[in-house]
Amino acid sequence: MELITHYLIGVLIQILCFLYFLFPFNIFFTVYFAFLSHFVIDALAKLTYHTPEARYQDKFWVTWHIVIFVSSLGVVVIFLIPFWLGGVLANFVDIWDWLILRPTQNKKKKENPQSNWGKKYFFHPIADWLRNKTLFWAPNCGYKRVGIITEIFIIFALLYFIIPLI
Repeated sequence: MELITHYLIGVLIQILCFLYFLFPFNIFFTVYFAFLSHFVIDALAKLTYHTPEARYQDKFWVTWHIVIFVSSLGVVVIFLIPFWLGGVLANFVDIWDWLILRPTQNKKKKENPQSNWGKKYFFHPIADWLRNKTLFWAPNCGYKRVGIITEIFIIFALLYFIIPLI
């Protein structure tokens, strides 16, 4: 799924943890549940329009990603303070896999094309395992444009639950 979806679930988790747990348990459970939420949300990505590769020649893909980028930026700006902990931890898997490990792995592969460096340190195979074990029956909408409806529904449902709690 997209950054906005992960960030919003992190915000909701932080709100609920700070509402129902006392310090320091509120922080501990926010970190724990926000981190784990990434795997659940990524498992659900099978139900959304989520191509594994960039499709810059597809106007629909480009438009959808501009909307998602602008929306994500807006959500991060609006909810950064005081909900940065839940939002960042819900996105930590992507930060680690895509912003830290992949660039390092690509650099290592330039030096040694046969290198498998870092493969065992990626978190996303956990989401793939969870998806294959729990959503094997669900349709794969990765390349189906109608899959944006699922993600839009999830985003608005999260906002529906978050806004009254703020």
